[in-house]
Amino acid sequence: MARTTMRLSCFSAAAIVLFTFLLPVAVAEERFYEFVVQEAPVKRLCNTQEIITVNGQFPGPTIEVYDGDTLAIRAVNTVRYNVTLHWHGLRQLRNGWADGPEFVTQCPIRPGGSYTYRFAIQGQEGTLWWHAHSSWLRATVHGALVIHPRRGVAYPFPKPQAEFPVVLAEWWRRDPIAVLRQSMITGAPPNVSDAILINGQPGDFAECSAQETSIIPVVAGETTLLRIINAAMNTELFVSLAGHKMTVVAADAMYTKPFETTVVLLGPGQTTDVLVTAHAAPGRYYLAARAYVSAQGVPFDNTTATAIFQYKDAASCATTAEAGAAGGVGSAAGPGPGANTYNGPLGRSPSQPSGHPGRAGPAPMLPFLPAFNDTNTATAFSNSIRSPAPVKVPGPVTQEVFTTVGFGLFNCRPGPFCQGPNNTRFGASMNNVSFQLPNTVSLLQAHYHHVPGVFTDDFPPLPPVFFDFTSQNIPRALWQPVKGTRLYRIKYGAVVQIVFQDTGIFAAEEHPMHIHGYHFYVLATGFGNYDPRRDAAKFNLVDPPSRNTVGVPVGGWAVVRFVADNPGVWLVHCHIDAHLTGGLAMALLVEDGESELEATMAPPLDLPICVL
Repeated sequence: MARTTMRLSCFSAAAIVLFTFLLPVAVAEERFYEFVVQEAPVKRLCNTQEIITVNGQFPGPTIEVYDGDTLAIRAVNTVRYNVTLHWHGLRQLRNGWADGPEFVTQCPIRPGGSYTYRFAIQGQEGTLWWHAHSSWLRATVHGALVIHPRRGVAYPFPKPQAEFPVVLAEWWRRDPIAVLRQSMITGAPPNVSDAILINGQPGDFAECSAQETSIIPVVAGETTLLRIINAAMNTELFVSLAGHKMTVVAADAMYTKPFETTVVLLGPGQTTDVLVTAHAAPGRYYLAARAYVSAQGVPFDNTTATAIFQYKDAASCATTAEAGAAGGVGSAAGPGPGANTYNGPLGRSPSQPSGHPGRAGPAPMLPFLPAFNDTNTATAFSNSIRSPAPVKVPGPVTQEVFTTVGFGLFNCRPGPFCQGPNNTRFGASMNNVSFQLPNTVSLLQAHYHHVPGVFTDDFPPLPPVFFDFTSQNIPRALWQPVKGTRLYRIKYGAVVQIVFQDTGIFAAEEHPMHIHGYHFYVLATGFGNYDPRRDAAKFNLVDPPSRNTVGVPVGGWAVVRFVADNPGVWLVHCHIDAHLTGGLAMALLVEDGESELEATMAPPLDLPICVL
């Protein structure tokens, strides 16, 4: 078997928009990479600060592989924090040891240590991503993971002439770990970010940023596949492209029925692939991203990030080489003739000079974006995603969980450690259990080696109390959750159905719920309290979408179903990290089946040692 060895290292600013595309020799099937977790100076919003990166890159390196490839990724930790890496959306069949969430499937890689993640790509293709799964390191430790179809297999749509990852993220003027620690000390929710980013840059409308705005070069008449990834920590995002329609062809690395749209919604953790044909007048067009805010009365990052969709050889436009050398081309001088109206603030007026008058070329056109709180548009987009053909939905259901997902407030003595709402500490829970990670051994190791006292397997399949979950006047007696490390045990091969029910405790909010180790069918979503007698009739049992992260609507519910064919311990959590760190998580313990191929494989010899 061919073997390719590659170290992903720093790259120049002239590379296309911060990405190193890693596609080793086409005949290779086994690929080795080295990810060095290290500090690097990065300048954003006029200030230079040290951030945690992989190989000095932000965003981190893009990995391109084929379905069927085997990967070995050696993670070397040179920073002062513990770290793990997660390969978001990969099933990791029987191989939870490579999944990555800290103290769930492994103990962390300590400063000075290393660990090699070894896994195979099995029956998956599309856009996924990788990120740190320790504390808040994923704010800057993340990158795209592109899986091409097996060699010789075509896309289920005409092959695009170009492909381009679009990684959305958030930026803080402070160390994100310090932001988290302040929240953990005071009990208040963490401070919101200072900017939204596209491919590591806030774009033309942020201070000291226009010269580095991300450029997406296109050729008139050609089609580009945009692989959009929401790597943001805490923000759902609308994305729109001026002057062009987008055709959605995949979500969460699963193909969809193609449909046209002018706006895409992604919750943190989700990916969406869209085809864009460059049929407009040659020029420059803004690709913009800003928050979708479902909760009422909560602070949020109201900035708008921009990249430039730039036609090659357009009149008065720089060439691709010039754009790379300049670190980005574009002007914030205002919309050109026929530009769409930009709905909402940009952090400054689009007619305000960019501060870079020497940049040649016409101003990019501005797109329309929905209002921050446009739940109707968010819902319409999510409901448009369908599997490309009829599927066999598993059934009948043999194990079912109905779980609330929402916030809670812990009572405490007023003081500096009790600065949450109404002198409380902010928290979150599922079925009133605020999830607590162990700190001496991982859950998977405790399960595999029969270590007692680490967890219990009595996560409640129903809420302890049934009430009007989405009411705005829930009795305060129901606001305080109970901390615990409680797993839900599932028999191998079971048909599992999970109902996620949002609550109005403190504030109703959409929650992007991610299940590690699984893709699942989203049978239905809705608003209000889930009623099985009424809402089961709404199930899509013909062509439901298959996802790894589902947005549970604000003040509503979502029903997902899957076959428990992947043994191990798998984290289930809200992918808004402010909610995850508050306890909005649980874990599934899927038992081994009867044969060796239905059992968790043995742990690797270099699995990080736990400090007992």
